[in-house]
Amino acid sequence: MGRYTANPLSALALAGTMIFLAGLPALADTPKTETAPAATPPAAQAPAGFDEPQKQAIEQIVRDYLLANPEVLRDALIVLGSREKAAAEGQRKQRIEALRAELEHQPDDPVLGNPDGRITIVEFFDYQCGYCKAMKPAMQNILASEKDVRVVMKEFPILSEVSTIAARAALAAQAQGKYAVFHDRLMGHRGRLSEEAIFAAAQEVSLDVERLKADMQAPSVEAVLKRNHMLAERLEISGTPTFIVGETLVPGAVNEEGMRKLIAEMRAKL
Repeated sequence: MGRYTANPLSALALAGTMIFLAGLPALADTPKTETAPAATPPAAQAPAGFDEPQKQAIEQIVRDYLLANPEVLRDALIVLGSREKAAAEGQRKQRIEALRAELEHQPDDPVLGNPDGRITIVEFFDYQCGYCKAMKPAMQNILASEKDVRVVMKEFPILSEVSTIAARAALAAQAQGKYAVFHDRLMGHRGRLSEEAIFAAAQEVSLDVERLKADMQAPSVEAVLKRNHMLAERLEISGTPTFIVGETLVPGAVNEEGMRKLIAEMRAKL
């Protein structure tokens, strides 16, 4: 077996590289949703305590090393990104736990499935959201077979003014004991919703439309919508559907198998 002998220049270059990498927060903070233009790396700065010729020599060594080994920057940023993601997920879990009561046990929130179920799924959704509608069959199958599951429906209208009208109407339908059937009808609507379509759907499920319109203006309805938007903001939820199962936040649609796996993992922790 050969024996490795440290190269002083390599060691110095590596040390300087670490100094250089410590000054890259701006690159690490580039938004993940867009591809930022390639940035020119800032000049490496030698640590204090060296005279000017020594500083220049160190900076040249670092520059040469990075030009010869650019993958060092890539690998370092990948590690930094992973650490920041893990830290953000940890913070989000803490926020979910702090907001648990508001997420799962607000008396004005509609609940589907078993109201007393041990497993709670929280769903933020919009009646104009195609992905939310695509989740409907999977969620119906789950509620039909998972008898200890309750789903807290967080009306989160963000796509249009019609979304807000639909959300208000659905919340108001609770006063007539018809949230579930009206919700199902709205989620099953094909094409874009309109105000006329919303109230036509209300008539189809035998809601008193005039009473519904009056109840839509109730302060309690406005309070629910404001609370849901506040929760979404605190949890950095910006799209629908978004699910919360236990301490796990799932942005976007998930297939039935994936949802059942999350339920099983949560059940195993109880």
